[in-house]
Amino acid sequence: MKWELKAAAVHASEGLKDRIDRRLRLALSRFDGRVDHVVVFLKSLNGPKGGIDKSVRILAHIDGAGVVAAMVVDSGWEVAVDRCTDRIGVNVARQLIRHRQRASRPCGTSV
Repeated sequence: MKWELKAAAVHASEGLKDRIDRRLRLALSRFDGRVDHVVVFLKSLNGPKGGIDKSVRILAHIDGAGVVAAMVVDSGWEVAVDRCTDRIGVNVARQLIRHRQRASRPCGTSV
């Protein structure tokens, strides 16, 4: 799985990048081959003022099933990354189930 980091006015340390890589692999490894690539966006909403303003947004591009997103805002980068990677794993699983159900539905039926 390929992933890229886009940090708007945020300096992401090597430790944070390693954490993102580790957490993405943990959350998405069971979908190996289905997730084409992932984009992680980091943004500090309040700038240097602090507070609950660390935004992490993840977009996962899934082969044949579209794009899945997750977003978390928290007070620290590590917590926001952990929560957002957990959420993207759940969202990808949910999207793949929906995609599978649509594909297995006989033609002419509606929900």
